[in-house]
Amino acid sequence: MPTDLPYAAEAESSLSFDELEVLRTQYYKEIEQGHVTTQSKFNYGWGLIKSNSADLQTEGIKLLQEIYSASPSHRRECSYYIAVGYYKLRNYANAKKFNDLLLQHEPGNLQARSLRTLIDNAVTRDGYIGMGIIAGTAAVAGIFVASLLKRRR
Repeated sequence: MPTDLPYAAEAESSLSFDELEVLRTQYYKEIEQGHVTTQSKFNYGWGLIKSNSADLQTEGIKLLQEIYSASPSHRRECSYYIAVGYYKLRNYANAKKFNDLLLQHEPGNLQARSLRTLIDNAVTRDGYIGMGIIAGTAAVAGIFVASLLKRRR
């Protein structure tokens, strides 16, 4: 799903296995040494969010939320990438929540504004799909009921 919004391209791109492996290796090396830097944790969380795996994206969100809670000076970056992670997981309510936190402090932030457009478009698209499914289900149910009524006559 390519985007025409250059600032939101981050939400659609992913890292290669080798690129993510470099971040993973650094993170776990620091764990073994007994101290993980915020930067290594952030980099690994960011890389996980950029993956194409929902499990890895969920793990990335978890790491970034830990940083968000523990380090107020990193909330800006974490808010955006947590929002990207939730967007990629199609959890648009949480994506919007974290993106709006950033927009409250930086209303002119082009990345966050572009991501907001992606989120709004996805909500609209999924709403139309949901309405189509409901309409299709209602039509099938109507045909089924009509055929039952016809058989009883």
